[in-house]
Amino acid sequence: MPSVRTARLELQPVSLALVEAIFARDRDASIRACGAALPEAWPNEQLVARAFHPSLAAIRADPDRRLWGDTLLIAPEDAEGPRRVVGSVIFHGRPDEDGVAEVGYGVEEGSQGRGFATEGTRACVAWALAQPGVRAVTATTFAWHRASLRVIEKLGMRPCGMREHETLGELMVYELRPR
Repeated sequence: MPSVRTARLELQPVSLALVEAIFARDRDASIRACGAALPEAWPNEQLVARAFHPSLAAIRADPDRRLWGDTLLIAPEDAEGPRRVVGSVIFHGRPDEDGVAEVGYGVEEGSQGRGFATEGTRACVAWALAQPGVRAVTATTFAWHRASLRVIEKLGMRPCGMREHETLGELMVYELRPR
C-alpha cells in the first residue's frame, strides 16, 4: 500500500526494517524505521504476537507477500505531541487464489475512542478491494468485543460465518465485497 493521507492520519506502509526492529524489541531502531514516536509500550511481546503471525524468517523470505497492505496509522504533530504512531492495520499477507484478504486493526490505548481505527481501516480496506484479484476483505472478532464490532459495522461489513481459534475460542467472521 502506498503512503496515503486521510482526514487526520498518515497511513505509512510497514517496512521490513521496521518489522526487524520490532522483532528485536529495539525501540530506537523502530522509531527510526517509521519516523514517528511510538506508544510507550511498543514494541512488546503482545505486539509481535498479534501483528506478525509468520516468523521473521518467513517475512524476510517474501516481504512483498507477508507485509502486503500492512500499514501504520500515524497522527501528525499537534498539541498532544510530536508525530506519532497511534495504531496499525495489518492484513494477513497477500490474498491467495481465493481473492480474500483478511484484515486486523488496533489502536494504542491512549488513542482509542477517537475513530482512528475506523478511519485508517476504511482507507486500507478500500485500497485492498481496488487491488487486482481481490474479491473480498474479511475481519474476525469476538461477539463481546464492542469496539471492534463497531469498526466492522462502520465499514459496512456483513456477517458471513464463524471460525474457531485454537486458543481463543469462537470468532465471528465479517466480510466486505466491492460494490
